[in-house]
Amino acid sequence: MTAPRIIEPKIRSVLQQPLTVGESPVWDEETGALWLVDILAPAILRVSPQGKVDRFDMPAAVGSLGLCRDNRIIVALQTGVHLFDPVSGDIEFLCDPVGRDINGRLNDGKVGPDGHFWVGSISEAKPQMNDAALFRVGADGSTRTVTTGLTSSNGLAWSPDGRRMYHSDSRQCFLQAFDFDPATGELGEGRRLRSFTEEQGRPDGAATDRNGFYWSAGVSAGRLNRISADGEIVEIYILPVAAPTMPCFGGPDLRTLYVTSLSSDRTGRFEAGTVIAFDANAEGLPPFRFG
Repeated sequence: MTAPRIIEPKIRSVLQQPLTVGESPVWDEETGALWLVDILAPAILRVSPQGKVDRFDMPAAVGSLGLCRDNRIIVALQTGVHLFDPVSGDIEFLCDPVGRDINGRLNDGKVGPDGHFWVGSISEAKPQMNDAALFRVGADGSTRTVTTGLTSSNGLAWSPDGRRMYHSDSRQCFLQAFDFDPATGELGEGRRLRSFTEEQGRPDGAATDRNGFYWSAGVSAGRLNRISADGEIVEIYILPVAAPTMPCFGGPDLRTLYVTSLSSDRTGRFEAGTVIAFDANAEGLPPFRFG
């Protein structure tokens, strides 16, 4: 086992306005816009190729978003999964996989190769409970519970061939992988790839590159971990933000890594959430679309 390469990338700032909990960056390769959420604002933001920022206020805490085939945005709100039309501002309720009987909300979510929205919940009990889950949501609002016993569902991403799904639990600090059928969305048994220490970075949001490596935001360690298909950290990207939450690939050639972060005083001084970017030595994949 070789020691991981330590890299300090040349960072540029993408957003001047502060975020509370920046999350869920998604690159729209058709328009060149970067979408993301500010969970507690609560709001969706769209950053144009020229850097113009459009803000869409949401009626409840917003955990994540995905692109739809009809140019709407699928959003995971505290009150359930909704379809948002950025042109009209209309928000249409689709389903509520969590229900109101547990103290939690929807968290990390992503559209999969099967055109469904995969979204997990997070426990908001104090102390947190292992009553969160991962759900698969269809265009007709149908919901299937896929995995239970979670505390903070996170880190969804798929291998380039769509035959493996990655998933993490930020609180329980593990990364797992499932065999995945991209045509049907059927999952095989989950298997643990690795566990993380706080120093290595609790596994938050993630992305995969065209070579099959998994990029995990180490939210407790100010870094991105590039991880091989067998769970080995091969590269560590040291970032100038204390609490990175999720990377995504974007730019015209999908070689720019955008990284969101959350407000933190982990380093001893308060730092607002933001979005940063750097040129990666890897190429990403365009996002899947819902519907």
